[in-house]
Amino acid sequence: MLVTRYNPYINLLQHHEVTKEEGSVASFVPAVNTREGEKAYYIELDVPGMKKEDIEITAEENMLTISGERKRLEEAKEDYYYQVESHYGTFSRSFTLPQKVDIEKIEAHFENGVLEVVIPKLSPEATQPKKIHIQ
Repeated sequence: MLVTRYNPYINLLQHHEVTKEEGSVASFVPAVNTREGEKAYYIELDVPGMKKEDIEITAEENMLTISGERKRLEEAKEDYYYQVESHYGTFSRSFTLPQKVDIEKIEAHFENGVLEVVIPKLSPEATQPKKIHIQ
């Protein structure tokens, strides 16, 4: 699994991209947490306000890609003000998978605006060389 260095300035840059003009698109990049357990790797994405139907997960070769679209919310319009602070738009996050994972058993769970992807490790028996008996 690819580990990236934490950049404390990324949030500052995201806040500067927020725009208040009608018809403009503010970038949406979900926060990601990754961790390794004894039997699996875990990826958690914070995607508040999204539905699971708006998210797609694909695994191809050694790459896991999570993409989706957070739709624009209805804004409150009044005579004297107009303000939208929610980020919206499309996103795509890709992760390099380690060699010894069971790609066929990857699972995803979605609850309370958090998407958790569980990537099981291959069992120690599955990673051992297998001796083939000649008949």
